[in-house]
Amino acid sequence: MFAHRSQDHRSQDRGRRGSAAWPTAVAASVTVMVVLAALLGGCGGTGHGGRSSQGNGTNQGNGSGPGGQGAGRDGAGVGADFDVRAENAKPGGDCGLARLGYNHAVEGWLDHTSIRSGDELRLFASTTAATVTATVFRIGWYGGRTCRLVTEMGPLPGRVQAPASRDPSTNTVSTAWEPTTTFATNSWPPGAYLIRLDNSEGFQTYVPLTVRSPTMSGRVVLLAAVTTWQAYNAWGGYSLYHGPKGFADRARAVSFDRPYDYGDGAADFTGNEAPVIILAEKLGLPVAYATDIDLHADPALLDGARAVVSMGHDEYYSPAMRDALTRARDRGVNLAFLGANAVFRRIRLGPTRVGPDRLETGYKIAAEDPLNGVDNAAVTANWPSPPDASPESSLTGGMYQCNPVHADLVVRDPGHWLLAGAAVTAGSRIPGMIGSEYDRVDRAYPTPPRIEVLTHSPVVCHGRPDHSDVSYYTADSGAGVFDAGTSAWVCAVTDVCGSGAAGPVVRDFVTTVTTTMLTTFAQGPAGHQHPGAQSVPDDDAGGGGNPGSER
Repeated sequence: MFAHRSQDHRSQDRGRRGSAAWPTAVAASVTVMVVLAALLGGCGGTGHGGRSSQGNGTNQGNGSGPGGQGAGRDGAGVGADFDVRAENAKPGGDCGLARLGYNHAVEGWLDHTSIRSGDELRLFASTTAATVTATVFRIGWYGGRTCRLVTEMGPLPGRVQAPASRDPSTNTVSTAWEPTTTFATNSWPPGAYLIRLDNSEGFQTYVPLTVRSPTMSGRVVLLAAVTTWQAYNAWGGYSLYHGPKGFADRARAVSFDRPYDYGDGAADFTGNEAPVIILAEKLGLPVAYATDIDLHADPALLDGARAVVSMGHDEYYSPAMRDALTRARDRGVNLAFLGANAVFRRIRLGPTRVGPDRLETGYKIAAEDPLNGVDNAAVTANWPSPPDASPESSLTGGMYQCNPVHADLVVRDPGHWLLAGAAVTAGSRIPGMIGSEYDRVDRAYPTPPRIEVLTHSPVVCHGRPDHSDVSYYTADSGAGVFDAGTSAWVCAVTDVCGSGAAGPVVRDFVTTVTTTMLTTFAQGPAGHQHPGAQSVPDDDAGGGGNPGSER
């Protein structure tokens, strides 16, 4: 797994996180321990010379899995019958970074956040070196390795692309770069991908991609939160959180037509999403892949799905995205929010010169949005705030409260089915698991009636005592909905949160609960087997609190 530098990624300027790397191998047990020396020592094993088995510098894949399981239209497992077990039987590789590019030494972006297998995909890269090589890796579980080499393009001619431009009305930064290469993707199976850019001077970075599944029916949908990634992206000096002078001159809209300036070019993928993806594939679950922009664009995307997993940090939602999740829940699709602060910001999406849904607008303050008083349902304030306030708790169960905190997770209901096998008792403490953001069940806001609080952890945020809750509820449809209630959940699966939430106790607890949840949710509406009941601590019964105390 990646080395994740810090679980406290919610500072106003957020900044660029440190380098993260892939291991050459990880332990065969479900719980995976990261050793930094191994991460760095095995990086870049494919190097410039790494090729796919059919590649020779082109964009071919590795062929089908054993016995042709999951074979699609080109034999590479890209069809609707994609079998993750057949994919995972293929040989894994090394996709780490040995020497992170800096000062724009090498960087890039794609013309799509997600594609279907067979779609053309354009890479826009800029580098100070003479050439650049683009190596494509699929992320998963490959017999102890966490990525597979799919193809390599290059060396390609390098160039320093044109400077970014800024729209002064919204402080939107975008680029008008020329394409570096185009990939044919016929042999790329559904999944989460990293394209590693290596320039001829040895500097590297990542570019993330989702190859979305042709159908979600009968599958556990792993949803990439790319709108949240982009909200925090300050490449070019502006994010939805800050500009050069701070919050006042922040961007009011951000463009996907630029690289990510954090996560080694991969934004939140490495620490907040990849651990769950790797675990789900290791468990052999019938997974499917999509982004939240796909959720926005396709109202039928989740038809027939068994479950949807919101991974890590999933804050920014358009009305169409939220409506799609709500409809899915009401049809019996289980939902898991593996973080805190989910569905908190309302956004709208629009086109750029590159394509649709590549401009993300989020004013945060209703009075600043030109649609305020004109189309209040589209105003980009926080979801719990007017106009047309609709607190996220009606969907997630928990209510976002505050940031930052660092506290132990405290077990309230050790007999709950989700805690089976976790070896905890009432009052058991899981060190450092709460933070830096947290959710709490708060009956002062719209809350599903059949909701159970599994853990109830004391915290203090900005001097105010409060609690963080892990919760589970069931809807009338039978859907189960899980809210982890802390932003440290996903990184703990592979013990990459950094100081404060580290070690085998943390890792084993979170991995056990996540495994139980995933395997149960994959079977269909969890409420049929595990109906919820109202079980809420007295101090959650209408405290009101101070939800959403961040800018």
